[in-house]
Amino acid sequence: MKSKYFEELLSLLSIEYNCTPSDFLKKENVITESRFDIRSRRYSDQKHFFHMVTTGGNAVITADPILHPFLSHFSKDRCGHFLFEFKNILPLNEELKKHGYMLSDTFHMFLPEKRVEMQKDLDVRFFCGKEILPFYEMKCFPNAILESFSEKRPDKMVVCAYDGEKIMGMAGCSEDACGWMQIGIDVFPEYRSMGVGSYLVNVLKNKIEDMGDIPFYGTSISNYHSWNIALKCGFYPAWLEVGAVKVK
Repeated sequence: MKSKYFEELLSLLSIEYNCTPSDFLKKENVITESRFDIRSRRYSDQKHFFHMVTTGGNAVITADPILHPFLSHFSKDRCGHFLFEFKNILPLNEELKKHGYMLSDTFHMFLPEKRVEMQKDLDVRFFCGKEILPFYEMKCFPNAILESFSEKRPDKMVVCAYDGEKIMGMAGCSEDACGWMQIGIDVFPEYRSMGVGSYLVNVLKNKIEDMGDIPFYGTSISNYHSWNIALKCGFYPAWLEVGAVKVK
């Protein structure tokens, strides 16, 4: 079952990968010339040197034209999602190194599939806009909020669980593209394995949808605790991306 937001996802990715939504539904892989678009998720003000995505079928790759000859050979007659396997991306990484780049981490991304209602006796409090500013000074929520306020990718809302006046954990969302709210979660060690993280993520996810925006969630391939939170809250794995970063 595809998320009700799947078409919106294809529209967003088509902007970021300089292609059409239908390109993600083809059997063959697609290669495009990268470009910067202000409507993209706001992680950088530069166009991609290399970025590759799959929604489970083919792969769409956007890159600097200097990489296109290699990428044509790399992706020819190969199933798109297999291109992300280690044995296949290893030669890709070697090619990127020739140009002063290397592969980034892989980003495993989730969209809502269903609404989940959880019952838990927790004191939860929402904070929005300027109410979030004091939390930056605490420097203990690296996943729920950004390190500092960003106009390009602002933290829009957080929800905290309290034990008295002590914070147990926080879920927050940043508006990475217009109407696209990425959720992050932090729970302090003494309150983990109590369902606090799942409850906060689910409460925030439902609130975002009620406001008419799209919640999404990302994690690494090996963070099964984070995966389980996503699945418990009604998310499903919707797309996978990998990019390139400059070698320092």
